Amino acid sequence: MKNDIKTIDDIKLLVDSFYNKVREDNLLADIFNNKIEDRWPQHLEKMYRFWQTVLFEEHTYFGSPFVPHAKLPVSAEHFDQWLKLFYATVDDLFEGEKATRAKWQGKKMAEMFHAKIEYYKNNSAKPIL
Repeated sequence: MKNDIKTIDDIKLLVDSFYNKVREDNLLADIFNNKIEDRWPQHLEKMYRFWQTVLFEEHTYFGSPFVPHAKLPVSAEHFDQWLKLFYATVDDLFEGEKATRAKWQGKKMAEMFHAKIEYYKNNSAKPIL
């Protein structure tokens, strides 16, 4: 039986494991690696704080998560792959209320980011960055 996501170390394991998959994925690797370049440690630290805020309601993340994604060259296919990897990582490592919430939150974020990116691609409005 797997444990639920309970500690910051669990979040770090989830985030590190997930982004290791992303960095090797045929569809996602170039997008992430080209955007993040050599700033992976900073990105991972930001993701730890984001998920700590979302899952534990410990407000350690401050920022606007959409802004860095606003101009990425991505489509529904990319978000589907991101979710596939995220769900697989959560399911490989954890089970329980927080694990289920992480998958739900990931799905909602992917849906929102995709909708906003498509909106800005197809309209003259510019995202507030």
